Amino acid sequence: MRPIYHRTEDHVRAHIFLCVLAYYVEWHMRKALAPLLFDDEELDEHRKRRDPVKSPKPSASAKRKKAIHLTADGLEIHSFQTLLAELATRCRNWCRIKSDQTAPTFYQLTEPTPLQKRTFELLELYPVNGKS
Repeated sequence: MRPIYHRTEDHVRAHIFLCVLAYYVEWHMRKALAPLLFDDEELDEHRKRRDPVKSPKPSASAKRKKAIHLTADGLEIHSFQTLLAELATRCRNWCRIKSDQTAPTFYQLTEPTPLQKRTFELLELYPVNGKS
């Protein structure tokens, strides 16, 4: 939660609420994006059967992902931070025709890469249109 420099009780509560909310959103994103991350997708299934004291053994699919750094679709495996950095390259540009300064402006979206498209599909945000 980092050190917080709020003086009032309401501000401290709001800060803690936002931190917990951000963690909750990240947790859901990691679960949905597990096929693209180094995370073990089968961990929840193994949790019911494994010894709670011993450290968990990675599944065969997790070992395979870490060994070849590719998904079953042939996409590169990422950490959560590098996947977010890859998603950050998608943008909406505000454009105007240079030769005519009175021309109307318009927005142009960059085309998603295959990794970005798969990420949006896993988050159930695809197809993405330029209207939002």
